[in-house]
This record gives sequence, structure tokens and C-alpha cells, in this order.
Amino acid sequence: MTPADPLPNVPETSAIRWSGLTHVGRFRPNNEDAFLAMNFNGHGVNYLGKTGSASLDGADHVFAVSDGLGGARSGEFASRIAVDRITRLLPLSFRLSAAGIAAGFSEILAELFSSIHADMLKLGFSYAECAGMGATLSLCWFRPGWMYFGHIGDSRIYYVPVEGPMTQVTHDHTHVGWMRRKGELNEREARTHPRRNALHQSLGAGNQFIEPHIGAVGYRAGDRFLICSDGLVDGLWDRRIEEIIRSAPQAPGGPNPAQLLVDESVENSGRDNTTALLVEIPISPAAVHDPRPGS
Repeated sequence: MTPADPLPNVPETSAIRWSGLTHVGRFRPNNEDAFLAMNFNGHGVNYLGKTGSASLDGADHVFAVSDGLGGARSGEFASRIAVDRITRLLPLSFRLSAAGIAAGFSEILAELFSSIHADMLKLGFSYAECAGMGATLSLCWFRPGWMYFGHIGDSRIYYVPVEGPMTQVTHDHTHVGWMRRKGELNEREARTHPRRNALHQSLGAGNQFIEPHIGAVGYRAGDRFLICSDGLVDGLWDRRIEEIIRSAPQAPGGPNPAQLLVDESVENSGRDNTTALLVEIPISPAAVHDPRPGS
């Protein structure tokens, strides 16, 4: 995707605000979803709270959602491995790049996904309880003016611009996702297709090769991004997701947008673990009421 052109009368901002929530759902015994909010610079990594606001000046911000796969509790373990490896590997790769080792964001993200994949395969081959474990991963890396993303599986990243319709940034790595991109299925048909959960790609899970979807989106003040697991989509149509996001005011002290999304999805379905992580670019820097990241 290409960067958005600045809109007239929409001030630029280097602020960022986020809210995240994960829910086990109404039928699953454990939660195999995990999400991450962090920032990093040359001095180290900071884990951020479920909700918060901060400035993008001086630190990169990373948000991610992972949905684990596997029997027993190996899926729960896999999703936590994915988000843990991000906190260790991405800042390291970034520091090497800053030190003069030539690497762009696409190479850094490709190496990150490859390393996590290799770790999961090694654990799966080494321990019986980890056999076949894997995970989806959808990651957004925010720098001033740009969001870089890496993705594999059927979790999703949506882009909700200040003007224009919501779009799904990532490709579902499923047979149904492939059919929908070809125009052979609409959203209603895709949601009821018997192979809707058949993954073509994921981290680990015995896959020999992976081809993560990597790209970039230019953003402007007022734009929002949603990262979510497939459990959220199971309970909400795309149109309703956009309605909830746009109805949540961009102001401190308002309703938690992630909470609104997850609560309604679980009420409507709840068959799967459900996770939403919404990142907003406030129109006014004054909307960042607390300079300390996290809460």
C-alpha cells in the first residue's frame, strides 16, 4: 500500500494512542491468543499497558496479535513465544541496521518472522508436547508517518482512514481467503465456508517454508488501525467493525474501543478466543493526555 496524501485542514501529529483486550470466549478452556504493545529506541524496550498514549518522537512503537495453534496447551505457548521473540529480535535487528548494516524494514521483518518460525519448528521437533505447535502473527511497527507490517495466518490488520472506507491490509493465508481475493466468494459465503479455518501458512506447525505478507501504509492524523484475531471477525461483520471503530470518540476518557469490539463479538459468537488491538493517530496532539506510555 502507498502513503496517504495529507488532507487539507487536518494537522499532522506525532502522537499515538492504543487500546487492547483479549478474551477467552464463551466455550474455550484456555486463551491461545496473545497481544503485544511495546516501544523501543537505542536505550531499550518498554512494555506498554493495555491502554495508553505516547509520542512517536524518540521511540518506535510495535503492536502485534498472535493466535496459537496446537493440541493441549501448545497453542497458548506458541502465541506467547511469538510475542516474546518480537521484543528480543526486532530491537536487535533495528540496532544493527542503525549501526550501518544495510537493511530496510522489509528485510528486518522478514528475518524476524523467519527466526520465530525456526524457533517454533525446533521446539516442535524437540519436545513431544510441542509437536505441531504454531501461531499466526500480525504486527504493526509505527514510525512517524508510516506503519510497517508483517503478517502470516488468519489474524488481520485493518486500516480505517480518517476519510474513505475501511480496508483489510493483510491477506488471510487460508483457502477461503484466497478464493475471496479472486472474487469467488463474498464475505457471507466466506464466513460459512467449511474450509474457512484451513490455514495455508503459519509460523511453526511443521511448515517447511513461509512467505509472510510484508508491506507499509502511510498514515495521517485521524487514521486508525485494528489488529485482531479471527475470533473477533467470527462475531462481527466488517461493516460493524468499522461502525464501532468510527463511533468511538478520539478523546481521552472515552469508551475503550477494544473493549467495545471484543464485548460485542463475544456476545454474538464467543466460539473462539477473541482479541482486538486498536491503534489511533489523534488529530490533535493535545489528545495525548499522559506523556508516560502505558497504563
